[in-house]
Amino acid sequence: MPEKTLNPIEKSLLQNEVVEALKTIYDPEIPVNIYDLGLICNVDVGDDGAVAVTMTLTSPMCPVAESLPGDVEAIVANVPGVESAKVEVTWDPPFSLDMVSEDVRLMLGLI
Repeated sequence: MPEKTLNPIEKSLLQNEVVEALKTIYDPEIPVNIYDLGLICNVDVGDDGAVAVTMTLTSPMCPVAESLPGDVEAIVANVPGVESAKVEVTWDPPFSLDMVSEDVRLMLGLI
């Protein structure tokens, strides 16, 4: 039996579901979810339902640097329609407040 291939609309819908799942994960030090905080650099949904997430952290010394990527991978893997999930942490570009949405910066009193 051939594997199912997602069409562009299905991929877009699955990507939206993954983003919504990512918005349920909060930074432990800042009361903002990791997506709106700008820690998610990219969400790529493959034709086969494999999802690759590229993320950063606020700092290499972040208290959850060891556990957060695994938590993200587990949350993404549990989204219905995701066949597999992989999370890669990158430090390029380094995290900066420019990555944070204007709404979140306003909420945190940064602008």
